[in-house]
Amino acid sequence: MDGKIIDSRIVKFFRKHHVLTIATTVNNEPWCANCFYVYLEEENSVVFTTGGDTRHGKEFIENPFVAGSVVLETMIIGKIRGIQFQGMVSEPEGDLLARAKSGYLKRFPVAALMDTRLWIVKLTHIKMTDNRLGFGKKLIWKSD
Repeated sequence: MDGKIIDSRIVKFFRKHHVLTIATTVNNEPWCANCFYVYLEEENSVVFTTGGDTRHGKEFIENPFVAGSVVLETMIIGKIRGIQFQGMVSEPEGDLLARAKSGYLKRFPVAALMDTRLWIVKLTHIKMTDNRLGFGKKLIWKSD
């Protein structure tokens, strides 16, 4: 599936989970980190928080092109599901910041007590594996 419409199974999976792995690369050195996230369907983006002093926070500034994943842990092969994605990370501003903050705090109210630095990944490529649809079945979405 290519185009602007995202398969509802991808949206449902993003909404059901809350931890992503995000990968950066600077100077041909990869790095990854795990973060709590919320999915914003209208923006087709994931929002998360991390400090600007973390390695990945610093690397977002040097190279905003990132990859990541969200997975379901299971030992049952027929139930394996997960998402791999690519996108551009940035710090949201203006109305987008308001929507990102509202969505993130709705999902993680305790974050209101913390000094949070929000980041948003505008998704450009999503690949979902869902073995419930058949072994190795993939659902693909790419931005135009």
